[in-house]
Amino acid sequence: MVLKKKKEIQVDAFFLDHHQLEKLQKFSKAEEQNLASLLLHCAQLRNGIQQIQCIKQIIPLVKKMDQNSACDPMVKACLDILGETYFSLSMKNPLKKVLASSLNGLPEELMMLGVQSFVCCLRAELKTTDVYLYRKVLDNLASCMEDFSLGRASIKNLFEEVLQFLQKSLLDIQEENRQNLGNCIVQTQLMHDLLIAIKVSMMLIQKLQENIQGNLWKHNESFVWQCMCSLLKSSTNFLMDATLLQTVQTTSGLAVILFTRAMYEPVEELPSLVSDLLLGTMNHTGVPAWFVSNCGALCTAELPDSVLLFLCHGALAMLDWKNGSMGENGEKLLLDIASVLLSLSSELKESSVATCLSRVLAIWTNSALAALASGSPNLKIKLNGNSDIIGKVLEYIYTHWDHPLDAIRHQTKLIFKNLLQIHQGTITGSNEESDPFFSRLIKHLLSLDWHVKGKYSSLGCLVECVGTENILQLDRTIPVQILDVMNDQSLAPYASDLLETMFTNHKAHFSSSFRESTWIDQWHNIWVSPLLVILCEGNHDQTTYIIDYYLPKLLKCNPDSLSYMIRILQASADANLGSCSTRGALGALMACLRTARAHGHLELSNIMSNGLVSTECIKQGLVHQHSQVCIDALGLLCETHRTTEIVSMEEMQLIHFFMMYNLNSQSPSVRQQIVSILRKLFCRIQESSQVLYKLEQNKTKQELLENSTTMHPLGILQQYKDFMSSVCDRLFEVLFPGSSHPTRFSALSILESIAEVFSVPKGQAQVFQLDQVIDSTRVQTLIQCFASTFEEVKVLAFGLLMKLRDVAFNFQDSGNIDLLFQAAMDLSTSTKPYDCVTASYLLNFLVHHEGLQHICLGKWVEHNTQVDENTLVSIVEKNTLAVIKLLLMNVEEEIFQAKKSLLRAAASFPMYGRVHCITGALQQLSFNNLTLVSEWKEMVTRLILMSYKLSAVVSPVVQSSSPEGLIPMDTDPESAGRLQMILNEIQPQDTNDYFMQAKILKEHCKEESEKLADQRPMKNTCTEMRGKERQTCDVTAQMVLVCCWRSMKEVSLLLGTLCKLLPSQTTSEPSNGLITIEQVKNIGDYFKHHLLQSRHRGAFELAYAGFVQLMEMLSSRDWLSDQLHCVSPQTVLPTELRGWSLAQDVGETAVYMYQHCCRNWCNSESLHKMPEQWLSCVLEEIKSCDPSSTLCATRRSAGIPFYIQALLASEPKKSRTDLLKMTMAELISLATPLNESLSVIPQVHALNILRALYRDTRLGENIMPYVADGIKASILGFMSPVWAVRNSSTLLFSALITRIFGVKREKDENSKKNRMTGGEFFSRFPSLYPFLLKQLEVVTNTLNSEVEELKVHPSLFLLLLILGRLYPSPMDGTHSALSMAPFVPFIIRCGHSPVYRCREMSGQALVPFVMVNEVPRTVLSLLEGLPNSTSHCIRQNSIHGTLLQVFHLLQSYLESKQFVSLDFQQGLTDIITCLGTKLWLAKRLNPCLVTRAAYLDVLVMLSTHLGKCKKQEMQFHEFWEEMNRVISDSELVSGIPYSSVVPGLIQYLQSITKLVISVLPVTADLDIQGSGSAAAKKMSKPSLSIAHLLHCDFHEVRLLMLEAILLWSKQKNSKQITEGREGVLCLLIDLEDTLLTMALKETNHQCFCKVLEILYNMDLRNVLPKTECSIKMNPNELLAWSLNLVDISNSTEGQIIALKFASKLIIHLLQNHHQISEQVLKKWIQLILYFCGDEQETEMLLAAAEVLKSITSFLLISEKLILGLSDTLALWKCVVLLLQNEDLVVRDAAAEVIQVAQSEKKSNEETEFALRIVNAPMALDLAFGILCELLQWWGEIHTGVLILLEWLLGDSDLKRDSETSALEEDDYLFDKGEVNFWAEKLTHARQLSKHLLQLISMTHLTLPHHGELKRLSITALDQAQLVEHHLQALPPTPEFSKTAEFTRLAIQNERILLCLKILNLLKSDDTCKNENLENYVTKSSSSGNMDTFSQGD
Repeated sequence: MVLKKKKEIQVDAFFLDHHQLEKLQKFSKAEEQNLASLLLHCAQLRNGIQQIQCIKQIIPLVKKMDQNSACDPMVKACLDILGETYFSLSMKNPLKKVLASSLNGLPEELMMLGVQSFVCCLRAELKTTDVYLYRKVLDNLASCMEDFSLGRASIKNLFEEVLQFLQKSLLDIQEENRQNLGNCIVQTQLMHDLLIAIKVSMMLIQKLQENIQGNLWKHNESFVWQCMCSLLKSSTNFLMDATLLQTVQTTSGLAVILFTRAMYEPVEELPSLVSDLLLGTMNHTGVPAWFVSNCGALCTAELPDSVLLFLCHGALAMLDWKNGSMGENGEKLLLDIASVLLSLSSELKESSVATCLSRVLAIWTNSALAALASGSPNLKIKLNGNSDIIGKVLEYIYTHWDHPLDAIRHQTKLIFKNLLQIHQGTITGSNEESDPFFSRLIKHLLSLDWHVKGKYSSLGCLVECVGTENILQLDRTIPVQILDVMNDQSLAPYASDLLETMFTNHKAHFSSSFRESTWIDQWHNIWVSPLLVILCEGNHDQTTYIIDYYLPKLLKCNPDSLSYMIRILQASADANLGSCSTRGALGALMACLRTARAHGHLELSNIMSNGLVSTECIKQGLVHQHSQVCIDALGLLCETHRTTEIVSMEEMQLIHFFMMYNLNSQSPSVRQQIVSILRKLFCRIQESSQVLYKLEQNKTKQELLENSTTMHPLGILQQYKDFMSSVCDRLFEVLFPGSSHPTRFSALSILESIAEVFSVPKGQAQVFQLDQVIDSTRVQTLIQCFASTFEEVKVLAFGLLMKLRDVAFNFQDSGNIDLLFQAAMDLSTSTKPYDCVTASYLLNFLVHHEGLQHICLGKWVEHNTQVDENTLVSIVEKNTLAVIKLLLMNVEEEIFQAKKSLLRAAASFPMYGRVHCITGALQQLSFNNLTLVSEWKEMVTRLILMSYKLSAVVSPVVQSSSPEGLIPMDTDPESAGRLQMILNEIQPQDTNDYFMQAKILKEHCKEESEKLADQRPMKNTCTEMRGKERQTCDVTAQMVLVCCWRSMKEVSLLLGTLCKLLPSQTTSEPSNGLITIEQVKNIGDYFKHHLLQSRHRGAFELAYAGFVQLMEMLSSRDWLSDQLHCVSPQTVLPTELRGWSLAQDVGETAVYMYQHCCRNWCNSESLHKMPEQWLSCVLEEIKSCDPSSTLCATRRSAGIPFYIQALLASEPKKSRTDLLKMTMAELISLATPLNESLSVIPQVHALNILRALYRDTRLGENIMPYVADGIKASILGFMSPVWAVRNSSTLLFSALITRIFGVKREKDENSKKNRMTGGEFFSRFPSLYPFLLKQLEVVTNTLNSEVEELKVHPSLFLLLLILGRLYPSPMDGTHSALSMAPFVPFIIRCGHSPVYRCREMSGQALVPFVMVNEVPRTVLSLLEGLPNSTSHCIRQNSIHGTLLQVFHLLQSYLESKQFVSLDFQQGLTDIITCLGTKLWLAKRLNPCLVTRAAYLDVLVMLSTHLGKCKKQEMQFHEFWEEMNRVISDSELVSGIPYSSVVPGLIQYLQSITKLVISVLPVTADLDIQGSGSAAAKKMSKPSLSIAHLLHCDFHEVRLLMLEAILLWSKQKNSKQITEGREGVLCLLIDLEDTLLTMALKETNHQCFCKVLEILYNMDLRNVLPKTECSIKMNPNELLAWSLNLVDISNSTEGQIIALKFASKLIIHLLQNHHQISEQVLKKWIQLILYFCGDEQETEMLLAAAEVLKSITSFLLISEKLILGLSDTLALWKCVVLLLQNEDLVVRDAAAEVIQVAQSEKKSNEETEFALRIVNAPMALDLAFGILCELLQWWGEIHTGVLILLEWLLGDSDLKRDSETSALEEDDYLFDKGEVNFWAEKLTHARQLSKHLLQLISMTHLTLPHHGELKRLSITALDQAQLVEHHLQALPPTPEFSKTAEFTRLAIQNERILLCLKILNLLKSDDTCKNENLENYVTKSSSSGNMDTFSQGD
């Protein structure tokens, strides 16, 4: 269900002048309609659409006229007027096309008359001499030739005049463009005019060929010939002019070929001429003189690459290729064009030209297809798939199919598709399926990795050629492989398109092959079954993308598959409900049903009535733990194919249920989806209600409704109204004090949707309107949302209040408005940064109030009576001006005080808040229709001056060399001394000594500020508005810094806003703008100064944001079009023409406006040249190396890169980007200096700026041509002796790697997602191929010396990093010169480096350069190069490097998924054999432990792989024997004679241990199988036992062995041990004794935790019997020991595993009726409570949840209270706490407790349905419900209810909390302390009270009023009075001034009310009623929960 906005067609009406009107009035007749009266009526209409209808009546009327009407002067006059009207209309006006279409039907007898009229008008047009009006004439000429017989006839009659005009226009526009050099805006417009002129010239030649046919004009004296020569010459000049736009050059290329074709004779030789031009083999002797004289520039030997490209395009587009009409010359030209294009592909790298090239190549393939139709045998051979040309085109495809530009990828797909058709054309008659070319292509494509995007589109094209079945025969798992890829969003669309192509083709194949429908099951098995498996068990991303991209296409192809899906999923839905990470069958069912309903494949009512899906099933979906299942269930209810489908009552109830538990989602995407889906529901209600209203009005259609629904329309409408009211009630209900940010965001967003959807024009029947449910409380609720610390909540609340402002202000009295205004002014000067944002929204809301001036502003701002009396001034403008004036007065006074003491300003009145409010007020005001222009001009000037003053005060701090810490807060003389240098440097404008000595501003600040107040020159409005004196706080360095950089930020944003919003004054007339050019220049200079001077990142980043806004204004090329649409013609047109504008069409007026604008902007040319000048200046300053320069060379050049970024990014993307080209050339030359003796500072700056530019996404593909130079600069810079250069080079290199390979998307460094093939890399950056090869050669030459000295070439790391990102592709053919092979020997030599890390990197870098099938040969070659034990010269570094390379190559080989092939098996056998010959390297003969470890790692990898393959165990028995010998020979057996300080020892021990671990299961398996062979018997005796390894002295060995045991035991527990692998079970026998002993003696923490984890995973029935003998402990002592471990453990890991083990032990003992002391149980419960604390780490919380889940069945919901009521309820409280934790993972884990409880309930009570897999809000509600049921079950209602009431009341100390809250609010600038942003205390309280009330009403529970009940009542009343006292003590508008305290008190107040209400119900009838309690409840409930206190009364 997609909501589309209907487009309204705008048609500008035409007007006639008074002469034309008089002429029509003269001929019109009142008594009857004639042509004149019809035109007169048409001209008097003011609506363009009506005029269109009127024009359509002309021809029918004319046809009714008399045959002799041609002589009627009335007809002649009307045709003249129609002609004038036609030529006055703009080209885009639909009226023009309608008029042309109508006049095409003119009767034959009037055609000549019409032509005369049009010729007359056209002749007048052609006399235009103003170059800026040519565009209008050109548009008219184009319109005349576009399917308009009169127009074409007119041009035919004036052919020579038209030709002359076009010739003149081309020359004039070219000259005007030359004169405006540097004025980008005018030049661009002129180039667009030039483009149109060339197109019209071509159109003239193409459409009016008969005028230039024959040889009459083909002589030098002919006027037409001379004009044609002139056009050809101009076109050639444009083609060669690189300063023109690319589109102009491209079109000129078309024109050159077209004009040449029209003029050239004999035409058969034209292809040869073009061939010679392209190949540079032009022979002047055979070429006509006219061609040489006009196209001489093209006859040179070497044409620029771009010109060649455009000529190719022209030849392909303008010559006739069909059926080989050009003969052999044409075929030769076709092949020549291909070779030229393919050679250009390696040269042209600029994005626009590369895109053009791909498009031209696609055109070439179309031309080749057309030429093949001739059946030429020679052409078939040349264009066969195996030919050289096609091979090169394929190479182009392979290197460009993953290009970052969409356009190039799209064209590449077209090229490939056409290429297949070309090959098909060459093999006509043979079998395509068995064609070797297709077979080879399919094989190569399938061998590619699935991350290659080009693979999908190419396979899709091949499917269309050879069919799906033929591809599936090669590999049946392809559908599953493609579905597996769909967890990556970037690949999902490609994958789904391929799947669609395949299953559609497959279905068509089955349908045609099998007559019966038996094939459908097979089709389902291939395409549907894998989908269902993934939907049930796949991860979140994968299932989401499959549902979004794949499922709709599958259902569209075969809608009947839906019933198959429902049947399969319904069968397992109850058993497989899913979890928090998987959807399960239920989730998959919801997704399928939602998609099917949304696409019109099913009706929900049908499947529910048929019993396919029950209401309970949907309910479970709506509260599912997996958020996407909830979304799908909601989508199922809301989304339909028909937007007018009635919403049923059942759907409404289910949506209500959903909204109870899902508004608090922490995921922004989930919230967004909820809002979007509910919006669709509201649209359904709105649109279906309109249908119902119409049905109600039209009683005759009542039968239609009766067929569709049983209810009367009014009944349904009432249901809608009630539903919408209840939805709004729910949404406002959740905006309570303390509601979480997600809840508020969801509620406000949904309310906003309701306001938008149900806002229809007045007079139309409306089922619901939001303002109907708004009252004063709800308005107050929305206003209180401004106090949220999340700005998006403020934005939503503000937007909603703006939609409801009429209603909102009705509920606000003047006193309330005054309080809100005072609060806003107070907040605007708060020291807390987020307060000023609140102030801004409050003020922006209040400025819409009519009475704001009189209520609030009159106290502080003088009234301007003229403004008040001016009724034309809008309220918003008037109020905004006054508010800004007041804020400006305040901030000016505060700046004055800040000059005296910046510290006091930071502590008492930071100025940034005021400026922020001013900016906010400006941003919501529309400046296009201001009335008080003079006042605003004055205000803008004052604002700019204020900005400069404020900046001057705070800039010394942010521009200092150490802006982060300026204030000497400690009295340490050393610290003060160090700071003195900084203080002297900045010399702030501070007249006191606060900056000069260590001082802390304390309470005395108040007295000093009071003294200062008396000395102020004007009234101190700020102090007055703050009300009571507030406590001042200590001034910290953080506060001063925040004050300064935020002030700089706000000034920058204000100035940027002024530039962006205010219309600029561009003419001498003062009324045209609010900001002058001079002011704009000054603002630009300000930004320049601060960007180049600031040191604080926050300051220059924000200055950058403002500067960007200025640059956008300066460089906006849309300015002209904006003027045409927005500016009044009366202000833009010249004075003499202003009155005339109404007499002509708007299009003509626009031309004059455009002409005026162009000339006007010529005058302000200096303004538009400023970016270029600024850029040149800063580059000069960087180059100059001036010692006096203030540019910052540290901090990554601070603001300099930002400054240059802003200047370059503002350049229009469609321009020639001259600034970027100039800047990059300068920077790259600076970054790679030829003379190293020069200063390095320019080089550092250049590297830093380049880094910023490469990272800037706005520069897009325009930056890519400079990437290769950047890589060179970074690699060469890395070799610099200066650290600063190396550092900047490293940063630049990192940015470039990201720019080339994309943002890293996987943790796996070797993932191919962030890599590309060598062919693609070097085709995109060809200059890097020789550079990298040369650098690698230089590097490896330094490694060849015989002496192994520690000499590392600096660039080795960078080279290996780049090369490691490349990989070979099976598609890399022989046609590319950029082979990867030359790199391999150099990379292998890098493995000989003496540096360990280099050797590692060389091993990783080698892998991508070796194809999988080449791995065995390469590995064998490397192994053979290893020395023998008898060799004399053994270099261990070389051995180590080689072994690492072998390791990485083998790893890639074994992961290549080619196990099945025979080649693979043979390759593996050869490798193992060769390894055996070098086995001495793994034994003691090799003295180097590092290389022994490396060799062992290779053996471990092989043994692990062989161990997995059961068949290969006996096949490689010699290998296993050798492994046993290696182990026997190792030090692990004989004893380790070294200490741990020996290099490589630990590494060796770990490797040999891994080998033992990999061999042990194999030998154990063989032992069990009892193989009879001697070899097997020999192998079955392990060299080492597990116990031996566990007793090893080195903990690294023990840890590895323990990890293996843990893995095996988990496999055993989960029954994952496969058949034939039972040996692992033998290894685990009798380990309990060893492990128990280790648990007591182990000293290493990691090993100890692993031992405990293994014991935890073991069966306690096996462990406990052995504790007595092995560690002398009985079970209770073991329990006490494990609980004690939780206390004494220093690590979280140790505490967690100890608690889990103790918990398992407790349950085991209790189940087996062992006695456990109460003290131990209490300690255990206390530990669980401790683990559940909010401040605990996530791992501890998850452990607690796991423990609680494990004890649920036995302790929490058992029939008997095993632990006693208070302890059981304490554990339940833990569950409740975890369900409210902020971390979603913890909540989901806690919800599993409820899942267990609900599952038990379902099985015990045998109910059909129970909510089980639920989200946390639902789980919390169910938890309270379960608790209340359990209290009844246990018979503990009386005691239990009192405990639950204590929970409800809370255990907070109000007095203590109040003090803490006040302390936090005052002392912390940003820190909010421990905050839970998800939990909502009132939600928890309301749910608990709901269940308690239900319990009391069900059981009729009453309690005597004494003991516990009485104590609780007294406590509740005491708290109630204390809350009331605190609330009354709060200041006015406490929700803003004391937000935290107000919220806390409001929450506590409601909790107390709920508790008192229940306590009142619990009192027995014979008990004396507690009057205080009753009175309080009555009083509070009558005044509403918190409304009494909303004003802090």
